[in-house]
Amino acid sequence: MLPIKLTETFTQFVDSEKSSALLLLGCTIFSLIVANSAMGGAYANFWHLPIAGMGLQHWINDGLMAVFFLLIGLELEREIYSGELSSLRNALLPIFAALGGMLVPAAIHFAFNMGTPTQAGVGIPMATDIAFALGVLAILGSRVPLSLKVFVVAFAVIDDLGAIIVIATLYTAKVSTLYLAAAATVWVLMFIANRWLRWMHMAPYLVGGALLWWLMLKSGVHATLAGVLLAFAIPYSARSDDETSPSHRLEHYLHKPVAFLVLPLFALANTGVVIGSDWTAGLAQDNSLGILAGLVLGKPLGVVAFCWLAIVTGVASLPDGLRWSHLAGAGMLGGIGFTMAIFIGSLAFAGDPVSIDASKLAVFVASLMAGAIGYAWLRWVAPPSP
Repeated sequence: MLPIKLTETFTQFVDSEKSSALLLLGCTIFSLIVANSAMGGAYANFWHLPIAGMGLQHWINDGLMAVFFLLIGLELEREIYSGELSSLRNALLPIFAALGGMLVPAAIHFAFNMGTPTQAGVGIPMATDIAFALGVLAILGSRVPLSLKVFVVAFAVIDDLGAIIVIATLYTAKVSTLYLAAAATVWVLMFIANRWLRWMHMAPYLVGGALLWWLMLKSGVHATLAGVLLAFAIPYSARSDDETSPSHRLEHYLHKPVAFLVLPLFALANTGVVIGSDWTAGLAQDNSLGILAGLVLGKPLGVVAFCWLAIVTGVASLPDGLRWSHLAGAGMLGGIGFTMAIFIGSLAFAGDPVSIDASKLAVFVASLMAGAIGYAWLRWVAPPSP
C-alpha cells in the first residue's frame, strides 16, 4: 500500500462535511416537526411556490443540487489526479468497496420489489451520504485511524459517481436529441478551451456551465448531471500549486455554500414527511423493506465481501493501519444514505407522493440505524487505533 497523500483541500473537505452533518440533522428534525404540526400544510405549500415557471422545491432539486453535483465532480477529479484514487493500487480497494456497496443493496431491494411498481426504487439504497458518515467518524475521533477516513471518503465519492450513472440511466424518461446534442456541443467547446486553448479564467466555464445546465434541463436528462460534466471541463493541474488551479479554487469556494446552504435547503425542502399513526406499518411494505435491508445489511455485506474478493485475489491490499473490523464499520456507515437516497427516491417515484414519503421515511430510519450501528461497532468492537 502506497503512503496516504493528504492535501489541504482534502482536510478542508472533511471539516466542512463534519459540520454539514450536524446542520443537516438539525434541518431534518426542524422540517419533520413543522410538517407534523398545525403549520404543516402551509410549510408544504411554501416549497411549491411557483418561481419563473418552476416550484421552489424544483429549483432546489434541479438547480441548487447541480452545484452540489459540481462539487462532487470536482472532488472526484481531485481524487483521480492527485488524491487517493491517483494510484491504481490505492484506488482498487475503494472501487471494489463502492461496487459491493451499490450492487448488493440494489440486489436486495430488487429481490423484495421485482415485478412491482416500486421496483423503480432499486437505486435508493445504493447511495452513501459522505457528510453523515464523516460526522460519525469525527465523533469517534482518534479511535479510528486516518487511513479509515481517507478510505471512507474515497469509496463514498466513487459511490456518488455510481449514483450519478444510475440517475442518468435509470431515471431519465424522454430525451430530446436536439437539446442533448446542443449540451454535448457546449461541453466539448469547454473541454477544448481547457485542454487545447488552456483558458485558465473561471468565468467562461461558469457561463458555459449555466448554459449546459439549461440545455440538460430541456433535454430530459436530469439537469444536475450538468454539474458533474462541468467539473471535468474546468482546468485542473496536479503538477502545479493547488492555489493556481481553477478546479481547486472553485472547489474551495463551493465547500461552505454547499455544506451550509445547498444541502440544508435540500433537507428543509425534502424531509417534511407527515408521519401518520400507521407509519410503522408502512415500513413493512416491500419498498421500505428493500431500502431498510439494502442500507443496513446490504451495504456492509457488499463492502466487506467485495473488499475480501479484491484482497484474496491479490488485486488490492489492506491499507496500513486498517483492520477488517474497520472495513466492516466503514460498510455500516455507508448505509447512511440520506441526501442522495432521498434525491434518488424523488426521481424514482416522481408524481407519486405517497411512495416518495414512504421511501424518505425508510431512508430516515435506515440511516439512523446504520449510523448508530456503525458508531457502536467502531467504538466498542474495533480495536482502538495505535
